[in-house]
Amino acid sequence: MCSRQFSRRARGVTLIELILFMVIMGVAAAGIIGVINLSNKSSAEPLRRKQALMIAEALMEEVQLARFTFCTPDDPNAASAANQAACVTPMRVGARAAGANRPYGNVADYALVAGQPTFTFAVNNVDVDISGNRLGVDSTGATMGNASLAPIRSTVTLNFVAGLGPAGAAITSSAGALNALQITITTTYGGANEFVRLDAYRTRYAPNVLP
Repeated sequence: MCSRQFSRRARGVTLIELILFMVIMGVAAAGIIGVINLSNKSSAEPLRRKQALMIAEALMEEVQLARFTFCTPDDPNAASAANQAACVTPMRVGARAAGANRPYGNVADYALVAGQPTFTFAVNNVDVDISGNRLGVDSTGATMGNASLAPIRSTVTLNFVAGLGPAGAAITSSAGALNALQITITTTYGGANEFVRLDAYRTRYAPNVLP
């Protein structure tokens, strides 16, 4: 009885299978690279937004910590006035003295006109700290970190308040009776739609405490 020995040849891939493999791998690689690029592009935005938020919070704190009096600080009745009518020069929004430096002595000094955004914190279109130094630079003027904070700019808006508080005891303010102000800080960090906005209220609870 004779036996026949069959040789087994290793079977490779066909040209069609190779082409399909290359197409599938190419599509998969393109998808992965696209996700990585999107992730890298978006990763800087949350950081920039966090920076803008921190700046807005610091500026809001500066405004809220200012005094809020019936009269301007140099008024002879500033320490004793019972209302704005008793002042020689009552406090008004935008009544900041010429040449005054930050931090200003009164909340109302932080805007030029009620209801209108003011670039109070900017010098030469760049936000600065209370010492006049550009934000995000060291004592030598060199940029700290990987990116300058120069594109980040902030405005403050002071609005009169109508009906703040519970019914029957609501606080209302006007130009002649600045009992409270709504403070709005808007900090932009990119395009027109890339900004953070903070709102707070400041009541005149110590109208005779001078700066």
